Amino acid sequence: MREISTQVVVAGAGPVGTVAAYYLASSGIDVVLLETGADCALDLRASTFHPPTLEMLERFDITQKLIETGLKAPIYHFRERKTGEVIDFDLTEIGDVTRHPYRVQCEQYHLSRMLSDGVQKQPGAEVLFNHRIVGFNQDAQGVEVFAENPTGITKINAEYLIGADGSNSITRKWLGTEFDGFTYPEKFLCFTTTEPLEEHLPNLAYVNYVSDPEEWLVLLRVPSLWRVLVPVKDTQEDAALLSDAKKNDVFERLIGKGAEVETQHRTIYRVHQRVVKSFREGRVSLIGDAAHLNNPIGGFGMNSGIHDAFNLCEKLVNIFSRAADPDEQLDIFERQRRKTTHDFIQAQTIKNMEFLSDGEGAQHEKRKAQFMRIREDDELRRKFLIQQAMIGCLEKEKEIA
Repeated sequence: MREISTQVVVAGAGPVGTVAAYYLASSGIDVVLLETGADCALDLRASTFHPPTLEMLERFDITQKLIETGLKAPIYHFRERKTGEVIDFDLTEIGDVTRHPYRVQCEQYHLSRMLSDGVQKQPGAEVLFNHRIVGFNQDAQGVEVFAENPTGITKINAEYLIGADGSNSITRKWLGTEFDGFTYPEKFLCFTTTEPLEEHLPNLAYVNYVSDPEEWLVLLRVPSLWRVLVPVKDTQEDAALLSDAKKNDVFERLIGKGAEVETQHRTIYRVHQRVVKSFREGRVSLIGDAAHLNNPIGGFGMNSGIHDAFNLCEKLVNIFSRAADPDEQLDIFERQRRKTTHDFIQAQTIKNMEFLSDGEGAQHEKRKAQFMRIREDDELRRKFLIQQAMIGCLEKEKEIA
């Protein structure tokens, strides 16, 4: 059995894990980053970077690279599918409170790969691909982490472990902490296509949330593709959902030419609203999807995970470099991120989902009228933009000690 030592082990080399590993390594802390796959996963689900996330990533001199790789999207739409009505919001209105008054549309794997490459160049840091965490033991002195690789087991002696290993987190399962919440009854089906949807649908923004009682949609543009997300019945077989017949049906009703549309990816996934009972236990902390899951409406999932990573790593740097009390620092992380997750991320994503899925009816009309009031009132609109851009929740988080 190979045995190595480090200060912090990070499990998972997605955008959240690579942010955590790079933050620590660039702060002079020894890190081992573990990733199950042979490379950072080509995951297409998350593609929106919000203003405060872009500001945070400036620390790594990487924000400009994301902007150059992706698309700036200052305007986003809440749309009515049947009538074509659009309620638009423009982030440039809050340019006085952020250096980046726009979203950047860029697939998450670009960030993961940039940062994993950067981690490997840092002294005292190591990235172990094809290494899957399978268990750990912790006590008052440290954590013993065991990672499986194709030829054996690697034992890593560390002071702290960060579980950024996704929705099926082995770290979370090993801790045995509760993961409370619910799973949506629908499956979510995502197509990517080079078909120029903007030529078929007038006034289309790069980010569109489209309400409809029969089949709501999310239409997101990334540099080379459109991503089309639709709900599908849980009773439908995956093979049928991934078939040409289903693809043809979706695009026929969307733009009137289903059979002619070519897709590059077809993906099915379940969507949950869940939060762990505790973000940390002893020397082990959970961040990103390992700690909380939410629906994709609003693009908060990856961003909130990156915010977890920055918050936690700030506390670890205080512990290692400033001799701060470990329990005090990690308890602050727990309180801050748990409250933000419950009060904003979970609440807002559920509300956004309800707007899209309700479609017609009294409740939907009430929500639409509320959106219109916000859109037409300068003060309410500004407050809404700051909230939806995830700036407001981070400001409130600073008040929690």
